[in-house]
Amino acid sequence: MMTPVLTASGGGGDGVTQVEQLLGELDARLQRADNELAARYPGERAERQPVHTAYVPADRYDADTVATWGRQAGRVVDDCAAALASIDGAVLDRVRAKLAAEPVEDLRIDLEDGYGTRPDAEEDAAAVDAARVLARSVHDGTAPPFHGIRFKSLERPTRARGVRTLDLVVGELAAAGALGAGFVVTLPKVTSVDQVEAMLLVCERLEARHGLPAGALRFEVQVETPQAVLGADGTALLARMIHAAGGRCSGLHYGTYDYSASCGIAAAYQSMEHPAADHAKAVMQVAAAGTGVHLSDGSTNVLPVGEQAAAAEAWRLHARLVRRSLERGFYQGWDLHPHQLPSRYVATYSFYREGLPLAARRLRAYVGGGESGYLDEPATAAALAGFLLRGVECGAVDDAEVADLVGVDGARLVVLARRREESR
Repeated sequence: MMTPVLTASGGGGDGVTQVEQLLGELDARLQRADNELAARYPGERAERQPVHTAYVPADRYDADTVATWGRQAGRVVDDCAAALASIDGAVLDRVRAKLAAEPVEDLRIDLEDGYGTRPDAEEDAAAVDAARVLARSVHDGTAPPFHGIRFKSLERPTRARGVRTLDLVVGELAAAGALGAGFVVTLPKVTSVDQVEAMLLVCERLEARHGLPAGALRFEVQVETPQAVLGADGTALLARMIHAAGGRCSGLHYGTYDYSASCGIAAAYQSMEHPAADHAKAVMQVAAAGTGVHLSDGSTNVLPVGEQAAAAEAWRLHARLVRRSLERGFYQGWDLHPHQLPSRYVATYSFYREGLPLAARRLRAYVGGGESGYLDEPATAAALAGFLLRGVECGAVDDAEVADLVGVDGARLVVLARRREESR
């Protein structure tokens, strides 16, 4: 006969004592699991997530690149708006202001596929020149808030070249005192957990070599190989990769075309919305949930250039794909050309502004006990607060609007969104 966990009590202190004893045993039994959960799934980072990453080949990057992207994007805003038809005037005004003040939120200087294979001396010079320009922009305040490089992968054929380039860039930035919290590097074509562990070693050694504090270097894992999503043993390696990074993995970025090609998809059908892409991104989403690792969708290589009709069709495609990503919980994507910035921001700002009234009403009801027509639980309230915070951070929504509609200030909104108080 099974012994009951708690014996019956006549209402005296014995029952309380037994409950306290049981809780003590449970705390001891679950301490390891509790500690692992807190360490592995610390929740959302406090820092803002950029809405995009703009990729620029290293040999095309100079001191005026970001401003040039802004000017070029500004010149085609009206054409983009016409192509997208019914755009709210307030959204368009905000997009124009964004392109003038901060056209690029995250810049990635590309020394991988976008740069190609060059003689070592040429890539050395490009890496050093790019790092020096970036350092000057950091000091004069013109650098995007997030910035970094993509270097060649840790696969055997490109390993030496990639590490050499990364060492040159980090060395230049460190020497100039320009390597701050906004710096991140992209680790491409990851095929194994071993490569992530190796990247951890690379970061540690470069920090020691260039006199940087421990943890100064962070990296994104670019998900562009099937091997990253599903290992040879049938396990989802992305989850293991995140936890093997020692807290340095800041993001998982989907690589549309390498991944599609590796899956054998014909070029004409390679897309951010192909079922194979959706599967990979669903695995990314589950692996990253609760870890504080940001997710980024990939890019479309259909550029809004050339004849007006072709450009308009490309803008419509890009805006639709951006909106699709946002609705699926991917709040960041890649942009490959300045003419993609208007459709990026129009789609993003429309998403947040259209969702503002209902999200604010639901959160206000949750906080103040009013009626919204929804029975929202704490997890959904956190999602509502996170949605509003993202809108504020990218410029689609104002702090004052949220405070007026919800009745809470920015600090309270951060708490409701369950963002960590401290972030690297």
